[in-house]
Amino acid sequence: MNTLIQSLLRPGSYPHACGAIEVVETHLSWVLLGGPYAYKVKKPVDLGFADFSTLARRGRFCREELRLNRRLAPQLYQRVVVITGTPEAPRVDGRGRTIEYAVRMHRFPQDALAAQLLAERKLDAAHFEVLARDIAAFHERSACAGANSPRGEPDALLPAVRDNFVQLAALPGAAARDLEELQRWSDTRFAALAPVLHARKQQGRVRECHGDLHLGNLALLDGRLTAFDCIEFDPALRWIDTASEIAFIVMDLHHRGAPALAHRFLDAWLEASGDYGALQVLDFFLVYRALVRAKVAALRAAQHPPQHAARGEALAEAGRYVRLARAFTQPRRPLLLVMHGLSGSGKSTVSRGLVEQLGLIRVRSDVERKRLSGLGPDPYAPHETERTYATLQDLAAGIVRAGFGVVVDATFLRRSQRDAFARLARELGVRFRVIACRAPDGILQERIARRRGDVSEATIDVLAQQRRDCEPPAGVEAARTVFIDTHAANVLRRALRSLTHVNAPGPRSRSLNPCQPETAT
Repeated sequence: MNTLIQSLLRPGSYPHACGAIEVVETHLSWVLLGGPYAYKVKKPVDLGFADFSTLARRGRFCREELRLNRRLAPQLYQRVVVITGTPEAPRVDGRGRTIEYAVRMHRFPQDALAAQLLAERKLDAAHFEVLARDIAAFHERSACAGANSPRGEPDALLPAVRDNFVQLAALPGAAARDLEELQRWSDTRFAALAPVLHARKQQGRVRECHGDLHLGNLALLDGRLTAFDCIEFDPALRWIDTASEIAFIVMDLHHRGAPALAHRFLDAWLEASGDYGALQVLDFFLVYRALVRAKVAALRAAQHPPQHAARGEALAEAGRYVRLARAFTQPRRPLLLVMHGLSGSGKSTVSRGLVEQLGLIRVRSDVERKRLSGLGPDPYAPHETERTYATLQDLAAGIVRAGFGVVVDATFLRRSQRDAFARLARELGVRFRVIACRAPDGILQERIARRRGDVSEATIDVLAQQRRDCEPPAGVEAARTVFIDTHAANVLRRALRSLTHVNAPGPRSRSLNPCQPETAT
């Protein structure tokens, strides 16, 4: 620890009451924790990828850090302060000649970090769905790389991808064999995706992102997951495809044993952003992000002698990331599911559970209807419905072609609507099922009446019209339909079980008519 940081451990160096000062050290900075504040001082180092070697550069990057992080965490990042005096007797926010700069932040408890909260099972899907919407909104308002800008060009990505393998070459045993396969896969996938990545940039999908969005850089503040500590030292690491940004947190949740939360986060971000095209490149970025973390773990291992326990732990972690990367390269078995039922029948609840448990991507008629036309005078008019279902069909086809399963959440009242998706599934060569939801009439009306802020515009009058228009699955179609009573217990478990043992046509299937009122028992 250098003289200045040692001196800054004295409470008298600060313009406010501090108590004991703590210091947290990383390879790029020292963070001094004193009283209600945290002061981040950059190390005077030049590591190639980050050059803080002069006072002027440290001041510039402190200002850049403040600018960038206030986009996501304005409540944390206060201002850049000067440190004056001498290294032996410094004064934070003092007068006189500047000897150093620091970013002053509001301090938050370390047990608010998302990584720790997840390990303690204190985070749930709602936290990550809100985060997904926040990140989608952040991407929407962030600066966009122009079509002619060098930012985010695919050719600039390939060297970074290959550098991971250079750094990981020394990994032993099975990891080395996996890395050979991963390098071949990455080169092949990049060659195939280069036109897609270029097109995405032309569409405005390269933005000035956070750049380092994982659970270690998220904190639960006032009940909301908040991202901090974005990358300030290298623009190339934050001017990236938004799919690369969200792939980091999806990968991290998988790595930490929370795939259901990863599915919910991804699904919520796709719905909020409307960027379902990101699925074409997602696996490529998932592999890239996993190997970046493997590289970081391998570099950490290299800092310890061969027999040191920390070296073994770091190598084991690198191996886990490599295996995760391999898992992301494995093909899925996509399926196409469509929901069916009246408004209030529980379709959205069941489909959300299928997203979580099966890793499906959900597209919702209520969301896409609004995306198409906003809140028009009659969003349920026949021409609006036809346009919405055409959009849902296009989205479902794109999702399946990208290698993901999809569940389409709409009423699907007409047999012709369901048949269109059954034909699509046959064309795509994937399994198809209808998930028909029903509930007693009183429950339907109660659910509709208590909706507040929901994306659906259905009313009791709309429910009555739906019942008149509904054509329930029958005959041959019933054989590919899973019938669900959404007011019963263990709804999702029964739905998942029924997807492999679909109800055959018969008296019970006919009695489960999702289009008619049911008498509660």
